[in-house]
Amino acid sequence: MSPEQEQSERERSDEGAPAVDEAPAAGETGDGAAEQVEQDLDDLTAAKQERDKYLELAQRTRADFDNYRKRVAKETAEATQRGKADLARELVPVLDNLERALVAAETDGRDDPLAKGVGLVRDELRSLLERVGVEAYDPAGERFDPSWHEAISTRAEEGTDAGTIVETIERGYRLDGQVLRAARVVVSE
Repeated sequence: MSPEQEQSERERSDEGAPAVDEAPAAGETGDGAAEQVEQDLDDLTAAKQERDKYLELAQRTRADFDNYRKRVAKETAEATQRGKADLARELVPVLDNLERALVAAETDGRDDPLAKGVGLVRDELRSLLERVGVEAYDPAGERFDPSWHEAISTRAEEGTDAGTIVETIERGYRLDGQVLRAARVVVSE
């Protein structure tokens, strides 16, 4: 016998289990083995319960992490959208001022290189805002809707129904269906 086998045999005899070479006594044949099997089944059941508990914990942790990841992605998308809307809201007046400068330059009647440069800047800014989803709208001829329009004044206009927009003072801007700035309009009486 090898030294490992001798050590193993000694450990078994210390635990009360019969040695490999020893035969169980006549009265011990069924009782000791049945108790050992029952003990092994209890240990196995306990191990299964512990495994199930840890599996459930791992599954719950994974679900919590998936929910966390989704929540963070949603919050990040919302923050990005708010940032875009805030920046666009700040740039809209700049675009209006560039358009006013161009109108003033056109009334002068000269072919001014400065006016051409301002026009290029305005076009570039407008293009940038359109690329991020900002759209301008001119509601002339539409029914007045306070969620999309801001009435600056009213005036009687023949041939139009009351509540119809007859003139747009400043165009409105929206981003993904959300009003950045309501169109400033004149409404018929």
